[in-house]
Amino acid sequence: MEQKRQFGMNDIVEMKKPHPCGSNQWKIIRMGMDIRIKCEGCNHSVLIPRKKFEKRLKRIISKAEE
Repeated sequence: MEQKRQFGMNDIVEMKKPHPCGSNQWKIIRMGMDIRIKCEGCNHSVLIPRKKFEKRLKRIISKAEE
């Protein structure tokens, strides 16, 4: 049985591929059917489908403070 990774709004995550600017840290800024993540290096944001996001997620670097 596959264990779901728990990620939420404002969490900092690392993706499998780095952004062209060189940064590998992303902040989750919108969640729903699609997930919008913002590059912590250059502030560029990308909207990707949840399935693709879950597949490309490497690890959660830090959880957002409640």
